[in-house]
Amino acid sequence: MNEAASAPMGAGADAQAICARHGNDPAALLEIFHDIQESAGFVDEAVLPTVASALNLSRAEVFGVLSFYHDYRRTPAGPVVVKVCRAEACQSMGALGLIEAVCDRRGIALGGTSEDGVTVEPVYCLGNCALAPVAMVNGKLIGRADAGRLDTAVREARS
Repeated sequence: MNEAASAPMGAGADAQAICARHGNDPAALLEIFHDIQESAGFVDEAVLPTVASALNLSRAEVFGVLSFYHDYRRTPAGPVVVKVCRAEACQSMGALGLIEAVCDRRGIALGGTSEDGVTVEPVYCLGNCALAPVAMVNGKLIGRADAGRLDTAVREARS
């Protein structure tokens, strides 16, 4: 049986093409995951057998890498992605309370997607510690973030 057969229509072929673009090199696994996520919006676990086969790795090795790194999504994100830093500097400036407030307003747990399409994810440093707590909304950095500023950024991201 073709291992790509369990992948969504076209996903296995896309993953195989991405692997080929990277020379089917196991050392390129992180870049391959980045490209798959860029193409599909997430890394569907159904493509892992295709990737493993192309790179001559075990499924366990490929899944281990996917599950280790927080930046890889295994489910689709909403059209608006809010990332809130959880590193020490941001925590000391109230990031955990900010995460709780943002998730409570959306009725979701951290890592979830609200009914209105907002995904809230943790990130472990955005490199802007002097302006902690820091968040990012669809790639736009927000220093000294609070729930109100994030709500405004989410509204702007939708328009």
